[in-house]
Amino acid sequence: MSAPGRPRRLLLALAGCLLAATVGACAPPAPRISPAAAAKAQQQTQGTEPPYDIRPLLKPDHKYLGVAVNGSPRATAPVTAFAKKAGKRPDLREYYAKWGDPFQSEVNRAVWDNGQLPFLVWEPFSRTAAQIAAGQDDAYIREFADAVRDYNRPLALSFGHEMNGGWYPWGSRRTKAADFARAWRHIHDLFTDEGAADVIWVWSPNVINPVPDVRLEPYYPGDAYVDWIGVVGYYALTGPTSFRTLFGPTMTEIRRFSRKPFIVAETGVEAGERKPGEIADLFKGVGARDDVLGLVWFNLKKEADWRIDSGPLSLAAFREAAAGDSFGFDVQEP
Repeated sequence: MSAPGRPRRLLLALAGCLLAATVGACAPPAPRISPAAAAKAQQQTQGTEPPYDIRPLLKPDHKYLGVAVNGSPRATAPVTAFAKKAGKRPDLREYYAKWGDPFQSEVNRAVWDNGQLPFLVWEPFSRTAAQIAAGQDDAYIREFADAVRDYNRPLALSFGHEMNGGWYPWGSRRTKAADFARAWRHIHDLFTDEGAADVIWVWSPNVINPVPDVRLEPYYPGDAYVDWIGVVGYYALTGPTSFRTLFGPTMTEIRRFSRKPFIVAETGVEAGERKPGEIADLFKGVGARDDVLGLVWFNLKKEADWRIDSGPLSLAAFREAAAGDSFGFDVQEP
């Protein structure tokens, strides 16, 4: 982090705690309260809106149940429909934005107010990592960071996901690992300089199975620049068929250079006769590891049918696997 951002961020944090101390409330939200409900209660109690403390969100008391769905992030209907089918209301919503797009505070606030932590996947199609690291888009990054700061709600943010694969322009075929890591640190430092302190930084490689010769560590910007490691992996009709074989090798490699918690940042199971069993395996695998914070289900029909209701047996398996207190929140919770 660059030195100019530290005093500003520290002052924001201190101001929030000093303000909270005047009314005797500087503690994390109580267990089993959704993030949005906790924020609303905090604001009502204090009668104002201090800088939000994201620390309780970094390692919550339950597993995140996230979803990526069609439609604008502003629209709540797709999440409501998913929740009715799944029997659980997601508490994290992933969506995608292109490099050059402005940060839309009202859209992210709508996601947060609906009970989900916004998870923005930032895709640098229009700039190379080397150009970003060299400062060519600093004005855009600072404007984006200012909007995130003024939004004053938590935001999970992933820049250049699946960078170890070759299918994106920022990936291993066209981008040097050192340039990617430098670009990540540069973006992070500019956010810090602008006082955008409510960001959960998610470094999201693809599982290494399809690219076994690409090492992950050279792409890693360092623990000081990352909060979560968001591994992307899917159960397809060919390839690994268990959590251990799909995610295990990647997590083992990452543990050689970082102890940051994992989240399965994008996943799904392709429609087929194995889908119900693999859904159960996914939830069991996430639930069994204390260092995995949850999962984000890619509930779209794109290239394959990943939707939870691609068949009645698959939907029943998802509802059963997601039941209980470990994942997300019950649909009836206000």
